[in-house]
Amino acid sequence: MDIFVARQPIFNRFNKIYGYELLFRDNIKKNKCIESDGDTATIKVIKNSIFYIGMDKIVQNKMAFINFTENILTSGIFEIISPESVAIEILENVKPSDKVINTCKILKQKGFILALDDFPFDEEHKKFINLVDIIKVDFRITPDYERKKIINSIKSKKIKFLAEKVETGDEFNEAMQYGYTYFQGYYFSKPVIISGKKIPENKLLYIKLLKEINSKEISIENIENLIKNDISLSYDLLKIINSAQFCLKSQIKSIRHAIVYFGENKIKKWINLTCVKSIANDKPEIFTVNTLVRAYFAESIFIKSGLVEKSFNAFLTGMFSLIDAILERPLNEILKELSMPSAVKSALLGEKDNYYSKVLKLIIAYENEKWDEVTHLQLAFALKVEDLIGAYFDSTYQVGLYL
Repeated sequence: MDIFVARQPIFNRFNKIYGYELLFRDNIKKNKCIESDGDTATIKVIKNSIFYIGMDKIVQNKMAFINFTENILTSGIFEIISPESVAIEILENVKPSDKVINTCKILKQKGFILALDDFPFDEEHKKFINLVDIIKVDFRITPDYERKKIINSIKSKKIKFLAEKVETGDEFNEAMQYGYTYFQGYYFSKPVIISGKKIPENKLLYIKLLKEINSKEISIENIENLIKNDISLSYDLLKIINSAQFCLKSQIKSIRHAIVYFGENKIKKWINLTCVKSIANDKPEIFTVNTLVRAYFAESIFIKSGLVEKSFNAFLTGMFSLIDAILERPLNEILKELSMPSAVKSALLGEKDNYYSKVLKLIIAYENEKWDEVTHLQLAFALKVEDLIGAYFDSTYQVGLYL
């Protein structure tokens, strides 16, 4: 799949390229942004630039200026980008709330360059003044007298001013005379589209995560580093941990904090679900659906049977029951690489008859509508028919929420 990022150079007073603003594009023929969702546009710019095309190819060791919406700014996603290569542009519609200001302070401590994009000169936005390094002034919407007044009004030697949307030589000369440090616009260059190929999701990373999360001794540091290497995982983790269901008193802004707050059991379950789903993304969707239904179905059966303490192992049994078909590798080879309970491995390989092998047989019989087998196998769990049906509908409901 072809992917695109547009870049527009930013020049200094000596006509040397200081950096590039990176802009969302999804079409080589239309050099304009048609993505109405700012969050989505920013995430795609980061993914396409860092993980697919490569930042070096796009900016050649210059600074990359990327627009940040309020949601992206406060999501903690900056944990996976480098302050040495990325400057964060705070969009003009971002309000200087306490949460935003605190985030900006953290970003400054980490060494990020902060730029105010299309800075509105009003009392509210003055809260940003002591935190930002660059103020961008849009020459298309800012009257002549305001272009100079802004510089004179903000008496800070630390702040540099960037004249953007400069379209004529007269505007460039005017900006130079007023004391602007950086310049950007059609007078110098229109945005240039850089294209690349979207590679498949990094299955190796997901397998490494599965190994790590199912090992005997879990390393928070290793898990954190692996998650940081995938922007989708990073963003999804921070998004879910900061969602309403957790009712947090304060925002969680780092991957490590999210992992610790989640707790071992929940993070193990979330990573297993997310990684297996991502590994199966090039397979028909039925693989993903069946895998997740089996995991939740097995877990629900154990819970309804009073086997709560063993329900996570039941979840793993269902989760990995189709992994050989998904990875197109022998099951015994895959399980050798994953450190999971021996009883679960034995059940998956059909080596021993235990609770986990029985729940897997029960689920498969249920899937294939072999009701005589279902009636026989459910006796092992002392379940009534309505309990089994309830467990199945619970699992499909959970999968619907996840997908």
